[in-house]
Amino acid sequence: MDRARPLTVLLAAALAAGGLAALGPAAQAADAELARNGGFEAGLDGWTCTAGSGAAVSSPVHGGTKALQATPAGSDNAKCSQTVTVKPNSSYTLSGWVRGSYVYLGATGTGTTDVSTWTGSAPDWQRLATTFTTGASTTSVTIYTHGWYGTPAYQADDLSLYGPGGDPVQLPAAPTGLAAGSPTSTTVPLTWSAVPGATSYNVYRGTTKVQTVSGTSATVTGLTASTAYTFQVSAVNSAGESAKSAAVSATTTSGGGGGNPGLPAHALVGYLHASFANGSGYTRMADVPASWDVINLAFGEPTSVTSGDIRFSLCPATECPNVESAADFKAAIKAKQAAGKKVLISIGGQNGQVQLSTTAARDTFVSSVSKIIDEYGLDGLDIDFEGHSLSLQTGDTDFRNPTSPVIVNLIQAVKTLKAKYGAGFVLTMAPETFFVQLGYQYYGSGPWGGQDPRAGAYLPVIHALRDDLTLLHVQDYNSGSIMGLDNQYHSMGGADFHIAMTDMLLTGFPVAGNTDRVFPPLRPDQVAIGLPASTQAGNGHTTPSEVNKALDCLTKKTNCGTYQTHGTWPALRGLMTWSINWDRYNQWQFSQNFDAYNWS
Repeated sequence: MDRARPLTVLLAAALAAGGLAALGPAAQAADAELARNGGFEAGLDGWTCTAGSGAAVSSPVHGGTKALQATPAGSDNAKCSQTVTVKPNSSYTLSGWVRGSYVYLGATGTGTTDVSTWTGSAPDWQRLATTFTTGASTTSVTIYTHGWYGTPAYQADDLSLYGPGGDPVQLPAAPTGLAAGSPTSTTVPLTWSAVPGATSYNVYRGTTKVQTVSGTSATVTGLTASTAYTFQVSAVNSAGESAKSAAVSATTTSGGGGGNPGLPAHALVGYLHASFANGSGYTRMADVPASWDVINLAFGEPTSVTSGDIRFSLCPATECPNVESAADFKAAIKAKQAAGKKVLISIGGQNGQVQLSTTAARDTFVSSVSKIIDEYGLDGLDIDFEGHSLSLQTGDTDFRNPTSPVIVNLIQAVKTLKAKYGAGFVLTMAPETFFVQLGYQYYGSGPWGGQDPRAGAYLPVIHALRDDLTLLHVQDYNSGSIMGLDNQYHSMGGADFHIAMTDMLLTGFPVAGNTDRVFPPLRPDQVAIGLPASTQAGNGHTTPSEVNKALDCLTKKTNCGTYQTHGTWPALRGLMTWSINWDRYNQWQFSQNFDAYNWS
């Protein structure tokens, strides 16, 4: 029954028993509001939101003029948090107002029992509150609010942590032990020693801050080949930023020839159905128009899924009555190369599942692909692994350090081929969006298992080979809706999809929402947009006018529509299409539109 007694009665009883101290530490005179910017009037100052999920909005609000709005994604619950200094052995009340479905409020690092409270449905503002007592040695706690995976945006406002304030936080010391690892032509990895009391670290290239990370390592990207750089690191906590560490220098390498092995500034890439026939009809190599700068022979396929033994032969005459002889085919390849074109063997495709699950399969892959390249005098290799060719084993969670054999063996095999043929070797890849951009939300089977292990599985391959990679042309077709960097879903068929998907490659993105594992951006000369040449070629056909809008937005920042890119890339390499045969079937509409496009 005492639960129903009014607060005034409780206070009177407490005073009669000897004053406010009788209520315990939660009512000490030193109690104060400890949450910084709990009403979000100063934007996100004091708060950190995962995967860029939070923003201060002017409507709806509970009090004042601003509130927090945070949008969960498939693998990110839009957690916004701050660390607060507290006193040991003290009691605190955490409260706040929330709107939305499945909204949580809680505290971690209490030193006793971490607490949280939540609401399953709050169509209007609802107050959440909980209490906790700190442990004997606890000097800080982290308070947070979050939503739930894949649900709509939630709002939070007037968040409060009330109790005795802790001793002032000391500014952290400058980091020590800063060291540079082995540079590539565009990246330098850095490591340093942890600083007590630091909650994050700022990374500087010269005088420019380029990253903020929570751990003691970072990889600085977007660098220029054969260039010397200096780096420093500072430590950060709620008291501010430390002095910078001693500087370390590193020089990027000259690169592995993945830049521009004889391609024009803007190139057109197409697949030629050389080994099979379909409704588009067979097109001889000699009849491929000069519009095409890179011709990918479709397809080299394995003798079995796990053999690594890749075979290629021309379409049988019974299937393709107008097929040329092998001698004429090889002569036509040489003629194309004499005109400055590149001809590659494309491995995989829809039906060519390739799983290099053993080192024996890896070595067989290298020898059999080399045989095809040598026999036909080709310029390089296109990796078009689809279906179940690539997947990540449980526990393989860091794209920077893959452990799954099918991934590791493919990387090693391609590096071996590149080393064999040298700087002029052309390497292209044509993954589906499921294996690349979906990695922004999901990576492998995920932290709790149950996700598709193929999600984002191309990312470690692209990353490991980025200095050898000539072109990445993701298939922006036969795709489901994919979330872009604006945390909105985009669907194929219009300019918006190509703009959003390409912006992700040129900006970089946190993999599975983990801001400590950011997939670095590719150079614009390494990126082309993949599209179907006609409505018959694949789902997601894009009209020439929409293709031009996408190119305008990405290269000139015009005709962008609602999606805002994170840069402008006039050096974007160009377009890829499936396929040359289907373009011919469609009276060369795709290639003629490319030829007519004004890049300046």
